[in-house]
Formats: sequence, structure tokens, C-alpha cells
Amino acid sequence: MTNATVEVVKKCCCGAFKELSQKAVEDIKSRAGKQGQFLNWIEVLQNIELQNLDNMEALVKSAKQDKYTDLAILGIGGSRHTTENITKLLGIEKHVHFFSSVEPLSFDRFIKTLNLDKTLFLVVSKSGGTLETTVGYQKTKEVLEKHLNSKDTSENFVAMTDKNSEKSALRRIVDSGEIKLSGFVHDDVGGRFSIFDDATIFTLLFLGISKEDVIELLNSSLEAQKEFLNPDIEQNEALQLAKFNIKAKNMGKNKHFVEYFGDEFFGTTLWEKQLKNESLKSRISTDTNVGPGYLHYNAEADLDINNNDSFFTFVYVKSSDKVLNAVMTGVISAYSAQHPVSKIVLEDLSMKSIARFIELKHFETLYTGWILRAQKANFTPSDIALDEVLQPNVEKYKKEVKKALNA
Repeated sequence: MTNATVEVVKKCCCGAFKELSQKAVEDIKSRAGKQGQFLNWIEVLQNIELQNLDNMEALVKSAKQDKYTDLAILGIGGSRHTTENITKLLGIEKHVHFFSSVEPLSFDRFIKTLNLDKTLFLVVSKSGGTLETTVGYQKTKEVLEKHLNSKDTSENFVAMTDKNSEKSALRRIVDSGEIKLSGFVHDDVGGRFSIFDDATIFTLLFLGISKEDVIELLNSSLEAQKEFLNPDIEQNEALQLAKFNIKAKNMGKNKHFVEYFGDEFFGTTLWEKQLKNESLKSRISTDTNVGPGYLHYNAEADLDINNNDSFFTFVYVKSSDKVLNAVMTGVISAYSAQHPVSKIVLEDLSMKSIARFIELKHFETLYTGWILRAQKANFTPSDIALDEVLQPNVEKYKKEVKKALNA
């Protein structure tokens, strides 16, 4: 039994699609591990973490000081959603808190929920200059200075940022001694693909996940990556999902709804939405929900006879529960009568299953974008990073924000 069962149309794989899927795998394999390709989440990152696990364990011990029970993460986008995804899937989110806003009321409410004597703050930003993270750090530092009646808050924070102080303002803060302890946001790993970087590994160890379980998680990720770099679409479920997405897109379906069933997936919905929309741009618009609650506000529109631009993927954990199985059978039957539908059924939420599911989503996304472009003869030169790992349009709003701040 595999750790996730993917059900999509597997037969009648036309020769053209099979050829493009093989080329996609070959191209991605040829780029993996090369500087500037932003694909170091393939094999490289996991091996870095495996080699550095003892040091990370020591970092957690030094940071906790036998007094911190909770971790508050100041970060946005991939710096937040990757860790939020996996802690929720593992059911260890009780003692971890996230903040990404710049809105004052949100901060006031966030900080009031924390026991400042028992909460360590993890600041995560590759550049160290991300506005939301910088504001969160500055505001938290001000609160802690007042709470401690001291300007020295260096032991209340841990930083995860670029190793190079010329590239990262946050690294310069660490170098100045304002924050004592730090790890890295590694090179050539886009934020939405950074789930196995230092920030998440630190968080898992802080929350009590054993080193042995982290090793299993990382090794399972490596094992899954080999599976999803298999050019044979009949054996590669990531390619099968990509085929489903592309077939739906070519039928004029532009809106992909990924419907998760189970509260354990609340973090996953945020992560996948970022993963897909930053990678696929406007080619396919992805939205995510958690069921069964979403049925009471979306099904009326989803199943309206005039809804002809949507397709759906249903995700849940295998269960013998009669009610859950009845809901899934009924919902999928109703949706399949009108829309293209695929489903992913996870065997369980073990370390192996979670790691494999994460890589399934990584490669599904990458292959979907690659093949959609290839169908229009839009191939990326080997010395330029793939469109699916870049996010140039995000900079457009950031540029305008900077202009407004400087006005």
C-alpha cells in the first residue's frame, strides 16, 4: 500500500503528453542542484539538514534554556506557511504561534495571547528586510524591552536568515549581538519550497519531535523525490496529477479548487494556495478549503449548472469511519457528475506519509507549470531559472509600498 493513493485518469495517455512529461522530468533533473535554479529543495536541502541535525539540536537546547515552552514565528509567505503546514499535520501546533501582519490591532491581539516569560520568538526572512517580518520584530522587541525593563532582548529571539551579512539586514542584527542565536535560510530554495529548511527543523525539535523522527522525515522526502523524478507517467503520481490539471485547463477550466477534509489540513490549505498561485501564476487559479464546512458556503455555487470553469481535487486521510466515507463518496459523486475530479487519499499522517505528500505537491506543481508552457512551445533556457520557481510579480506591490513609505 502506498502512502497516498492518487485517483485520476491514467489511461489513454497520448504520445504527445507522455513525451512532454518525460522532457519535463529530464529538464528538472538536469537543473537540480545548480546555482541560480532555485531547485536546491531537491535532494540538496535534506542532506544539509541531515548533516547538521546535531548542531540544530544543540541550537534548540541553547535557545530554550529550560524556560521557553512556546515558539512564536515572525515570518510571512513561505517563511510561515511551510512550518504551519507541517506542525498542523503532525498535531503539534498547540505551542507554536504565527504572526505576519503589519496592522496594529492584529499585533496587539497577538502579543496579548502570549506568555512573554515562556515564549521564544523565531524571526524568519531570507533577505532580513521583509517589511512584515521587520515590523513584527521591531514591535515585539519594544514590548519585550518594556516587559523585561531592559534593552537586552538578545536571548528572546532566534533568527533564520541568509548567511551573508551583505545580503541580509537580519544577519547584520545577529552579527551585532542584538540576537544571539541563528540558523540559515539556505540558498537557491524558494520560500514556498523551503519546508525542510532550518526554520521548520528548528521548530519541530523545539516542539518535541525526536531527532530520529526528523531523520525519518528527511529520508522519506529524499525517497519520495526519487519516485517523483521517474519519467514513467504510469508510475509517477505527480505526473498523473499534472496531467489531470492540464487536461482540465485545456478543457477551459481555469479555477482549481483543492478540497481538504479534516481540520489537520488548515495549515496545508494556506501553503498549497501559495505554492500553486506563485508557481502557476494566472495560468490556473488555485483556491483551497477545509471540509465539510466549506460545503455549506461553496457547494451551491460549485454545483450550479452554470459553473463551467472549475475543477476539483479532494484530499483526505484513509479511514474506516462510516460517516466520513459516506460524505466523501456522496460529495465526490455529486461533483464528478459536473466537473473534472481527482482525489488524493493519504494512508495516514506518519512522517513518511507527510513527507511523500509534500513532495507530491511540489512536483505536481512544477510539472503542471512546465508542461503547460511546453504545450505552447515556451521552453526555458538551461541557464535561466524556471518560471515556476520565480515570483517577479510579488515585487510589483512591494515597490509601490516602498514608494508610499518614502512619500
